[in-house]
Amino acid sequence: MSLADPAPWLLLVAAAHLGFQLTVDLVVYPALGEVGPEGWASAHAGHSRRITPVVALVYVPLVLVIGWELVDRPDAVGTWLALAGGLLSVATTAAVAAPTHGRLSSVDADERAVLLARLSRADRVRTLGAVVCVVGAVLLVG
Repeated sequence: MSLADPAPWLLLVAAAHLGFQLTVDLVVYPALGEVGPEGWASAHAGHSRRITPVVALVYVPLVLVIGWELVDRPDAVGTWLALAGGLLSVATTAAVAAPTHGRLSSVDADERAVLLARLSRADRVRTLGAVVCVVGAVLLVG
């Protein structure tokens, strides 16, 4: 295995992605859920401002390295598992999480609870995608 092989890089970025998703799922969203109505606008704006560059730092390399792996080993089961998991996470982010965050910036407490529950469910789907991606990467390295 060499640095020119995409498999170890995929394992690295897939593991980083899984760590990020677990942190959001188990720490960030529960903490946001504890913010009261008086501090909501500020807390959510701060979260959005801070998380956006982290999402880019995680998702951009993930997509690029999955693409590299597809070119390198398009016939490997691990490649397709990594692709499926990565796509599940990215698509869920684009279709559910990002629009839900957009709506969360200005809602009342009742609607906020519903949207936070939706966000939590979406994040579990993204975390599942991250796990599948790691499994694919492990198969490629092993």
